[in-house]
Amino acid sequence: MLRELILSAYNSRSKLIASLHNEGTNAYRLFHGTNEGVSGLTVDRYGELLLVQSFHQSIPESDLQLIKDVYSELLTYPYVFVYNDRSSANSRYSNRLPEHEKEEANRTFVFQELGVNYSVTARHKGQDPHLFLDFRAARRYVLANSQQRDVLNLFSYTCGMGVCAGVGGANHVVNVDFAASSLAIGAENARLNQLDDSTIEFVHSDFFTAARQMAGLPVAMRRGRQSHMPKYQKMQPRQFDLVVLDPPKWAKSPFGTVDLVRDYASVFKPALLCTQQGGTLLCANNVAQVDLNEWIDLLQRSAKKAGRPLKNIDVLTPESDFPSRDARFPLKMAVLEV
Repeated sequence: MLRELILSAYNSRSKLIASLHNEGTNAYRLFHGTNEGVSGLTVDRYGELLLVQSFHQSIPESDLQLIKDVYSELLTYPYVFVYNDRSSANSRYSNRLPEHEKEEANRTFVFQELGVNYSVTARHKGQDPHLFLDFRAARRYVLANSQQRDVLNLFSYTCGMGVCAGVGGANHVVNVDFAASSLAIGAENARLNQLDDSTIEFVHSDFFTAARQMAGLPVAMRRGRQSHMPKYQKMQPRQFDLVVLDPPKWAKSPFGTVDLVRDYASVFKPALLCTQQGGTLLCANNVAQVDLNEWIDLLQRSAKKAGRPLKNIDVLTPESDFPSRDARFPLKMAVLEV
């Protein structure tokens, strides 16, 4: 049964894969188990890396060998196979690899998406891949709509959106993230695409301190914290033509809490106020339990309350290597005209 499911998924992507190759893309999802028959199993191509991951339960050795055998038949290019068992708490890697496989899992691969170069490592200090493939539709939009614009990329992670903006002809791009290690990968991605310091900037900062200052809002500590304000980088108010907001499901810092289920407005408002009148704000919410229409309604109400009503909203959906039986995609993306 598993063999048939893998073959069916691969055949269903034949036209998409051909189209992506023509666009300069060699990274895509080959098997999306949630909607293709094996819940929690994913197979992603990142150039020469074939990354298999399981999230709900470990893959039996016999099934893992079957997966290897099927893709060795299907794929005509050389690749490195890495399996990450992420079925344990917090989705951390739980399977030990033999020494020869560990070396490949720690190796950096370079791949392309829409003609843009990125780096990826199968196993690193974090948990998630260095580029989320379901966000391709948003990167496609940014690549096509950054010409001569100032761009702010919030929760930038490895700066995929910021690099897209730079390649797309942005005047200047500011990437903001609290993780220096992620920004370092972003800087390497910028180098891979010949983007220099005059085009792209990397700001190591808490979201709430950076975004609120640029939005002209006061910085405050989260309730219940000590009375002494932690040090943070001082920034001037500034607005951008295009702002990207892609927050994690939940995070906490001395300056605020990110909670995409109960309080998306707390990250949305400063991002909105960083957006020029007549500019664009691209928002994402990756929580499956959040309903798209309810989220869109919240964005409209929050924008109106902030005195910046939205002129138009366009919803983006993941491309067809991330199929959904009911069109209720876990990842929701919206392009807002301010």
